Amino acid sequence: MFSWLVKNNHLLSNPASDLELPRLDKRLPKAILSQSEVETILNGIDISEPMGIRDRAILEVLYSTGMRRMEVIALRWDDFDIERGTIFIREGKGKVDRMVPIGERALLWCEKYLHEVRPQFDLTGHDPAFFLTSLGEAFTPNRVTQLVRGHINAAEIGKSGSCHLFRHSCATLMLENGADIRYIQQLLGHAKLDTTQIYTQVSIRQLKQVHTLTHPAKMSGDQDVVEDETDPMYDGDNG
Repeated sequence: MFSWLVKNNHLLSNPASDLELPRLDKRLPKAILSQSEVETILNGIDISEPMGIRDRAILEVLYSTGMRRMEVIALRWDDFDIERGTIFIREGKGKVDRMVPIGERALLWCEKYLHEVRPQFDLTGHDPAFFLTSLGEAFTPNRVTQLVRGHINAAEIGKSGSCHLFRHSCATLMLENGADIRYIQQLLGHAKLDTTQIYTQVSIRQLKQVHTLTHPAKMSGDQDVVEDETDPMYDGDNG
């Protein structure tokens, strides 16, 4: 506001020019799914029902691409390129378009949904949205959140979350398997690499392996843990 007042000659100087704005915290994701936990969630979906096939396709897309909730809602079938194995994301965060890869398994589930289920849901035959509710409508953000959270809770893996849990897990698991962080940045659609680098703090598996192999305070299999009274750190009953 003060910058505007100075620019339009209402003030001679900006009294707020020396103020330092508070910095936003860079919070780590509360939970990350392991590969086995993701498979438990996906395999727990009842695919004998049409909505189960649709839900499996939605979760497969989230897991394979790391897409945001609104990006999944906005998907249309012509955004898929089956031959190249890619999805075109229209106006993601910041109104920026991007092309991302999608795995073969996720594509197969999307095709199954398209041919076997979507015609049952598309009551008008003209809705451009790829994923539809059973009422033939495009999803709302809250409805997608409820859908994904319901399947995570039903898997009883002891973790909670929704669409972003799959986004975080996609990025973290790819990093742990050797993906370059700049490719993760491109996949997730982050404008700045700083945003993506938070996943390097979450990707703990490789650090744990290196720690186990190289830290000097490790035990061999034939050693017993004993208290050494000659050790200057020994403190009797207080440990």
